Amino acid sequence: MKKFLLMMSLACLSSAAVQAAVIGKEVSYTANGTTMKGYIAYDDAFKGKRPAVLVVHEWWGHNAYVRHRADMLAAQGYTALAVDMYGDGKLAAHPDDAGKFATEVSKNMPMAKARFEAGMKLLRKQKTVDAQELAAIGYCFGGGVVLNMARAGESLKAVVSFHGSLSTDTPAAAGQIKARIVSFTGEDDVMITADKVAAFKQEMSDAKADFRVVTYPGVKHSFTNPDADELGKKFNLPLAYNADADKDSWQQTTVFLRDVFSKK
Repeated sequence: MKKFLLMMSLACLSSAAVQAAVIGKEVSYTANGTTMKGYIAYDDAFKGKRPAVLVVHEWWGHNAYVRHRADMLAAQGYTALAVDMYGDGKLAAHPDDAGKFATEVSKNMPMAKARFEAGMKLLRKQKTVDAQELAAIGYCFGGGVVLNMARAGESLKAVVSFHGSLSTDTPAAAGQIKARIVSFTGEDDVMITADKVAAFKQEMSDAKADFRVVTYPGVKHSFTNPDADELGKKFNLPLAYNADADKDSWQQTTVFLRDVFSKK
């Protein structure tokens, strides 16, 4: 692990060279008979096994954006798997479809858990991965997914939610959450309102979780996605990209993950 952290430090000093070494490949795996189409990214400049991160997509599905985030993690020295929670790489072209796809998974916890765990199993088998050192991050729908996996007690060292759903019908029991948690939300996000943030904080406190909530003033939903402005206008949705919040939340996540995996 010390060697890994040293390599990460060197990567930060020469990010352009490291980025060029990132290798990405499409992968297929199954969960209860359903084929899932994911994407694994790693940097072959890093040698040996390393921590790994699952990346869960927005409600649009497994697209180029979630793969880009996997590449960003790979450039930092992790092996990253952009998972497929819908099956067959299914993508939504309209919010109505996105809502249906997301609801189908969100309302079926056994299915969601099976699909997430199938991704974990695949990731653990990679020759570049330290199977005991896993984290998960998610965006929008994916943020809700990774928080629910933490609530379910999955063996994750860390979970990060970016403008992800905070509500749940099954609050975590005290002591059940193993992962350290960070949630990033926007104060002007009409989908994740102040009362939902307050309820999440109370739930995490009651569950005795190690958690932190960051709320950005004046920031709307989907603030990490550069396509949010265009999508918001096209479908009349309250979405908006915010470069400052995007940059700050990613920098905080970088530091957070490094700290989590240094405590082995």
